[in-house]
Amino acid sequence: MGQEAAPSLVTIGGTITEIVYALGAGEQIVAVDASSVYPAEAQEKAQVGYMRQVSSEGILSVAPDLVLASSATRPSVALEQVRSAGVAVEVIDDVEGVEGAIARIRTIAAMLNREAAGEAVVATLEEDMAAARAAAAGVQAPPRALFIYARGSGTLQVAGRNTSAETMIELAGGQNAMQQFEGFRPLTAEGVVGAAPDVLVLLDRGFESLGGAPGLLDQPGLQATPAGAEGHIATIDDLKFLGFGPRMGEAVLTLAQYFESLPETSAHRR
Repeated sequence: MGQEAAPSLVTIGGTITEIVYALGAGEQIVAVDASSVYPAEAQEKAQVGYMRQVSSEGILSVAPDLVLASSATRPSVALEQVRSAGVAVEVIDDVEGVEGAIARIRTIAAMLNREAAGEAVVATLEEDMAAARAAAAGVQAPPRALFIYARGSGTLQVAGRNTSAETMIELAGGQNAMQQFEGFRPLTAEGVVGAAPDVLVLLDRGFESLGGAPGLLDQPGLQATPAGAEGHIATIDDLKFLGFGPRMGEAVLTLAQYFESLPETSAHRR
């Protein structure tokens, strides 16, 4: 008997797509959602819409054997319609943190019968996190970091407590400057001045959407902060920083190294 063909996949969620590629199963993917931007080859696949606005028609049009979907996929009824059409659907918990990332990798590896590859990806992630923790331990005085989510100057929000951004900042040896609320809220001059961040942290695409540092520092209140006055801005790849996938250790390490590079005269070290 010949070897059974590997199932064709639709992956919904950038982190899920990245994990499938990391496992060496990228060729099985026939379509992805719009958040699947890494690796670059993923952007060449057919599209089934954005993760929070998928349609059953788009998924079924590419006739997959299996759909791997983030638990953040919406509307859930679309996935039920795909199941009703006879296509297998597996929903992967969108859990944050290192343990969540490891569990997600192992879960997907088991679903694709690629357990050995999964353990190799996990081992690399754990090595990256060990290096990141060592770098974070070298941050003698945790800087106050403000995470700003931007998509153009008209859409700026800042991360408060219990957010994925706060988790990454703390893993890197910093502290979240915005403690007045939970979740995300619109940026206000009063709020950012009161938070007095030593560092501004942004995703690459958001930073670019503002026109770089000049556009960012033109936003309300930012020039009046220690970070704005000293030009301390850290930017990181979107999916690497907030995806909690195979590259999260790289993101933590990048941020920890930036924190450690801050001069001794920074506000947080006075």
